[in-house]
Amino acid sequence: MLEWSEYVKIFTALLAILNPWGALPLFLAITSNSSKDERKHIVRTIGLSVAIVLTITALIGEKLLLFFGISVASFQVGGSILLLLTAIEMMHGKAKRGEEAEFAMDMGSVAVVPLSVPLIAGPGSISTVIIYVNLSNSLAHLAIIIVCILLAALLTWLILRAAQQVGNFIGVIGLNIASRLMGLLLSAIAVEFFAHGIVKLLPGLS
Repeated sequence: MLEWSEYVKIFTALLAILNPWGALPLFLAITSNSSKDERKHIVRTIGLSVAIVLTITALIGEKLLLFFGISVASFQVGGSILLLLTAIEMMHGKAKRGEEAEFAMDMGSVAVVPLSVPLIAGPGSISTVIIYVNLSNSLAHLAIIIVCILLAALLTWLILRAAQQVGNFIGVIGLNIASRLMGLLLSAIAVEFFAHGIVKLLPGLS
């Protein structure tokens, strides 16, 4: 197992990459004509979907990498680049907008696609979970990672459930600031992932 401070960091990283604050504007736009009960059902489905997708990733993600012959170090480097690109989009206010909104309006089940996957639990969060699970072979470590996932999904559910109130309280500017702050944090995490992965691939750099 890792130090408890590391698990706090893991939880923070998961919450940053899920970035439920960044999903609020699109969520409010998609559910603008939904009733209060319908919105509650959509939020509940999102929370469950995010928890299920990331928990399955934690349990079998590394096995899938081995099946395809991909090393964890290579995945770390590739995942870090993906995270950095996501962070750059978040800091420029481009995350969770655009094509996803158009795609969502044609879907009967917006709670699962695209709100849950790939908007919230996307490639970046999946990469993050696989990388963190690989930090230790302990079953206790895996259990704590899953707990972090469930807590992050719970907080995502709470934030989206209060979407209308949060949106009215902090406004568009506040949401943009929160998303940019999460993007800044995510960029630092991406650089750390890249550094660890590249040292494993090229030991001479250490």
